[in-house]
Amino acid sequence: MGFKEGWQAINMQMPDAVPRTEYSAHVHWELVEKVTGIDTKKIENRDRASAAFIKNWDFSLLWYANIHKNYLERFGKISNMGHAVYAESSAGGSDKDENTSVLFKDVDEALALDCTKFYGEFDQSELIATYEREYEAMCRDYPDTVNMGGVYITLVSGLTYVYGWEMFLECMAYEEFDRVMQSYYEWVKQFYEAFAKSNVPVLMMHDDITWTSGKFASRAWYDQNVLPYLKKLLEPCKRAGKKILFTSDGNYGEFTDAIVDCGADMLFFEPHSDMEGFAKKHGKTHGFVGDVDTRVLLSGSKEDIEREVKRVMEFGKRYPGFVMAVGNHIPPNTPVDNALWYDEFYRKYRAR
Repeated sequence: MGFKEGWQAINMQMPDAVPRTEYSAHVHWELVEKVTGIDTKKIENRDRASAAFIKNWDFSLLWYANIHKNYLERFGKISNMGHAVYAESSAGGSDKDENTSVLFKDVDEALALDCTKFYGEFDQSELIATYEREYEAMCRDYPDTVNMGGVYITLVSGLTYVYGWEMFLECMAYEEFDRVMQSYYEWVKQFYEAFAKSNVPVLMMHDDITWTSGKFASRAWYDQNVLPYLKKLLEPCKRAGKKILFTSDGNYGEFTDAIVDCGADMLFFEPHSDMEGFAKKHGKTHGFVGDVDTRVLLSGSKEDIEREVKRVMEFGKRYPGFVMAVGNHIPPNTPVDNALWYDEFYRKYRAR
């Protein structure tokens, strides 16, 4: 298992066994140490331990995006929404951040933002080199999985870093915000144009376009300010023959047809999305990833975890582009035994 099966799934070629990816299990240090035997309490061992874990757990895809909020911060400023505790930080302690701040306190000032001027233009050759350099490093460190590059801050995700959620939602009430959305699209497209010129074959387009409950604005707003831009951003990458993967948090089931129309080849789902419904409609032509419920791993019994894996496998393995994953993440507070049971049952049921 590994690269071959992942590439087959992306290309809708029905691997003999269901391939797999996970999003943060390789930094669940207690689990990683249990699986690999490498002492992860020593920070200097962690990169090697993660690589050994990814190989041991047969990752066929490794989720990755190059372009994060640091590109917004290069020439401008952003808001800080803070961060709840998720994991141990690389320097010890936790990643909790209570230092919240907002870039704009006045709506008129916020609506005057021109993203192209405020956040600047990057040299295309440097962006291409970044994509290719990081991809080559990933292929060296994780040779048995499909590696990729991508953009995390595509539209909604980027602008919520800029404004914070409260100001973002307030600005949406004004027609002037449509111009801000367009200016952000004009700014972020430089990263997609550069990716199209790179030699990296797989692109991750990430944009958190929904909440857990679904859309946060009217469908008409999305049809004007989000979906057309997603499609335009992908056009150069599609022309260049890239394989397009799409990820959003929350329940974006209402938009999956549109995301397919935008050019995505494979969609990543969290448990509250209707992955089975997507499979029935698009599963013969498009790949999909998910959607074992992380809550079952957090608090379920061994029997609960087996039932959950069987539930997903029973419909997923009918489709050539299905990739198993726990959505949303296997966080560091997941009991190690529960994660190991999940791995046991994945291996038990993965053969087609």
